[in-house]
Amino acid sequence: MKLKEMMIGLEGLKVKGDLELEIKGIQSNSKEVKSGYLFIAIKGFATDGHQYIDSAIKKGAIAVMVEEGCNLKALAIPEGITIIMAKDTRKALAICSSNFYENPSKKLKLIGVTGTKGKTTTTFMIKEILEKAEKKVGLIGTIATYINGEKIKESDRTTPESLELQKELAKMVKAGVEVVVMEVSSQSLKLHRVDGCAFDIVVFTNFSEDHISPNEHPDMEDYFQSKLKLFQMCKTGIVNADDLYSAKIPKLFPESDITTYGIDNFANVLAKDITITNSYVDFKVKVTNKNERIKTGIPGRFSVYNSLAAICVAKKFGISEEAVKNALIEVRVPGRSELVDNKKEIPIMIDYAHSPESLQNILQAVKSYTKGRVISVFGCGGDRDKAKRPQMGEISGRIADFTFITSDNPRTEEPQEIIQQIEEGIKKTKGKYKIEVDRTKAIKEAIKMANKKDIIVLAGKGHEPYQEINGKKYPYDERIIVKEIMEEL
Repeated sequence: MKLKEMMIGLEGLKVKGDLELEIKGIQSNSKEVKSGYLFIAIKGFATDGHQYIDSAIKKGAIAVMVEEGCNLKALAIPEGITIIMAKDTRKALAICSSNFYENPSKKLKLIGVTGTKGKTTTTFMIKEILEKAEKKVGLIGTIATYINGEKIKESDRTTPESLELQKELAKMVKAGVEVVVMEVSSQSLKLHRVDGCAFDIVVFTNFSEDHISPNEHPDMEDYFQSKLKLFQMCKTGIVNADDLYSAKIPKLFPESDITTYGIDNFANVLAKDITITNSYVDFKVKVTNKNERIKTGIPGRFSVYNSLAAICVAKKFGISEEAVKNALIEVRVPGRSELVDNKKEIPIMIDYAHSPESLQNILQAVKSYTKGRVISVFGCGGDRDKAKRPQMGEISGRIADFTFITSDNPRTEEPQEIIQQIEEGIKKTKGKYKIEVDRTKAIKEAIKMANKKDIIVLAGKGHEPYQEINGKKYPYDERIIVKEIMEEL
C-alpha cells in the first residue's frame, strides 16, 4: 500500500520525503520491523519508541512517524527516509493500521462491550446467541480470541493494541465472519487502540471504582469519560438503567438510539419474577412480543443483568426467542462464575475475582442464594498491589463461613509472606480460616468439608491455566485439579 493511502483520515501531519513509497508493513516495535516497513514511534509508560528509530531503520524501515515535540535534530534520521510528524502517534498507529488492513471493521458487524464488570460474560452470551442463530462469529476479549467457534489464541490484555486488533479483524473478514463481539477496556479507549473501528452497537454494563492508578486513570471522572468515547463512536447503544453512571448516558447522547435494560428501574427491557439458586438463575422478560422464561446456568443477580444486555443485542438482530433461550441455558464462561461439574454434585465455582471489590461481589452474590455454607479458597498474586491483601482477607473473613488462605501466582515473592499479609485482614473478623500454602491441598480440604447445600468459591485464577512461581509458569487448570481430586476421593 502507498504511504499516502495509509495516512487517510489523519489531520495536521508534517511530512518530509516521499509519500508515494510502497509500504510492506507497519510496526511500533522496532524488533519486528522488516524491509519496506513504516515504523511509528510511540512514547510508552516505560520506554520511548523514538529511541529505537535508528534500530528500526537498520532493520529496513523506509519511513518513520514521530510525535510532535520530539527533538528531530537529536534523532539524526538519515536522508532518503521519509519522516512524518503527527500530533499523537498512538492515534496515528490506529488509523494507519486500519487503512493498511483495508478497514476490516467496515466489512463486519462490530459490537463493543464496555463497563467495569460483566464485559467478558456478556460477550460470551452474545457470541452464544449469535451462533445459535447460525451466524459466523468472532470474539476478542480478556480470555482469548475466537473465530467461528475456534479458540485462536489466549489474550494478554482485554483489548489488543491497535495494530494487532486490525490484523485480527482482517483475519476474521478472511474467515467469513459476519459479526464480531469485542470487549473494549477504558484503557483501550483512552490510548486510541480502537480508533479506526466502525462500531454498529455498543453496550455499557455498569460502572464502579477500578483502574485508578498513575498509569491508568487519575480519577473516576477520567475513567468514566474514557468509557463514554465508545458512544461518540457509535449511535446505537445499550445501557444498564439500574447503574447510576450508565443511566446518565441516554441524556448525554440524546441524538443516539439507546435501549435500556434493568431490574429495578424503568427500562425498555425489564426482568421480572427472578429466581436465583446456587446453580442457575431464571427470570421473565420480553424477548420478542411475549414474556418468556429465561434460564441461565450462571448463578447470581449480575447474571440477570448480563443476560439482559445480550438479549438487547439479540433484539437488534431480530433473533428468535428459541435461539436466545437455548444459548443462555448452555453458555459457560471460562473462569467467570463457572460451575464445575463433579460426581459429588457439590457446587464448586471458579471465578477470576482477584481484587477486593470483585471478591466481595462474588462472595456476597453466592451468600445471597446459598442455603448452606460459603467456603472461600483464595490467595493474592505476588509482585502486585500489596495493600489489597489484608483487605481481601477481611472481606473473606466477614462474608464466607470458612476461608482457606492459599497461593495464587506468587511470582517472585515468598508465598508465606503474602499469606501472612492476607491473614492480618482476616484476623480483624470472627471468620473461621485455615492456612494451606499448597493450593491443590487447600482445594482438596474444601471439597472434603463441603456438602451439596454448600458452595466452594475458588477465587483468583479463573481462566488462567497456570501457576506462576519465580518467573516460571507451571500448568495449573483448576477444572482439571477438581476432577483429579474427585477421582482420588
